[in-house]
Amino acid sequence: MPQSTPSTRTPWRGQWIALTVGILVAMGFFAQNVQADEIQRTITITGQGQVSVKPDIAVVESGVVTQAKTAAEALAANTAAMQAVFEALKSADIEDRDMRTSQFSVNAMHTRPERGEVSRISGYQVSNLVSVTLRDLDRVGEVLDKLVSTGSNELRGIRFQVEKPGPLMDGAREDAVKDALRKAKIYVSAAGVALGQVLTINEHGGGGRPQPMFARAMAMEDSSVPIAAGEQTLSTSVTLVIALQ
Repeated sequence: MPQSTPSTRTPWRGQWIALTVGILVAMGFFAQNVQADEIQRTITITGQGQVSVKPDIAVVESGVVTQAKTAAEALAANTAAMQAVFEALKSADIEDRDMRTSQFSVNAMHTRPERGEVSRISGYQVSNLVSVTLRDLDRVGEVLDKLVSTGSNELRGIRFQVEKPGPLMDGAREDAVKDALRKAKIYVSAAGVALGQVLTINEHGGGGRPQPMFARAMAMEDSSVPIAAGEQTLSTSVTLVIALQ
């Protein structure tokens, strides 16, 4: 019976396997070196900027609060008083787009119970507030006086604002970028490296800080109510990612 001869392919197969493994290992080292070379050193820094501007509008929140034994009586009294308030605003040439109801509520009032007693309803309170935008700041005192003399007994406050802050924010944005670059130069100088190109710029927030002014309407009895609008601060911040050389 003939005997089979040993296969001569086995040594070559082992060589091919060893060669393939060597190539894969070499490719792995090459890929790691390429990735290491592609890693870019960066610095991330945030800067702030702000500008001060004069407000051009005022938002007044005022209205009427009434109380009565029944909800119907309180509501009827409030409705009559608010109608007079709206008529006064229209007579002051306030446009409909600048008047908006900001709050309306009907709440039961309760007695303060003595020891051993149960609280009970003593009456009802109706609150109706309107938010009024005034585009002529010289007339703020005049409008407040008209509201009070007409029957408004609740003034929640006055907020001075900039109606369109967008274009005015450009100066603050420029200052924010300059501030971030100034800080970055300090850090890289201390670290002994140099700045490269700015890779990304991200803006955060931005806007004005409303200046509220609170007072009680019942205290405004003088027809020439003094009002000071002052200035408003518009601020923003940016974050820069900058390459390092």
